[in-house]
Amino acid sequence: TWTLYSSTSGQAIPSTIGNLWLAKTLKFGEELRQRNKDVEIIMVTACQDFSYAQQSIRIGVVDYLTKPVIERELLTILSKYKENPFSQNYSSLIQCSLKAIHENFAEKISLSEIANEVHANPTYLSRKFHEEVGVAFSEYLIRYRIHEAKRILIAHPNWTISDVAENSGFSSQNYFSTLFRKIEGISPTEFREKEKR
Repeated sequence: TWTLYSSTSGQAIPSTIGNLWLAKTLKFGEELRQRNKDVEIIMVTACQDFSYAQQSIRIGVVDYLTKPVIERELLTILSKYKENPFSQNYSSLIQCSLKAIHENFAEKISLSEIANEVHANPTYLSRKFHEEVGVAFSEYLIRYRIHEAKRILIAHPNWTISDVAENSGFSSQNYFSTLFRKIEGISPTEFREKEKR
């Protein structure tokens, strides 16, 4: 039995979904993303087939856990996504800014460019961003790019690390690898190998 948790005004609403086969689960996830492209999907399953994990990543699953799940690991992942910008009471300015980041992370973007897109003063946007999101604009952008890089590493196993870096918005492979290790504790290659196991 699967349980779907949707959010309305920050209130989690559980609804039970019957026994779904793997293909139906993927289809459901795809439909969920189509209804709301900003929803964060965390999949917990007993299936340890790597190809299933790859398909999950391709439809936009942000994290994939196999049973038995370590409680601490699950809590860490949930805490990472509880600050979903589209389920919190962020101002329209910050919501628009986050949307712009999510849609253009692979491009060379800056605070000034985002400020121009949302019609705000860069200094004001920087201050409001830090106040509401809890981290500086530059820090959020880096971490979001690393998050997307992890998805790409799994979804495209044949891509080089240089390809992953370029498609994640990083200026060079070395810079990307350095930041990835700093944030994740392992290299991009090690992460990819770990996810294959």
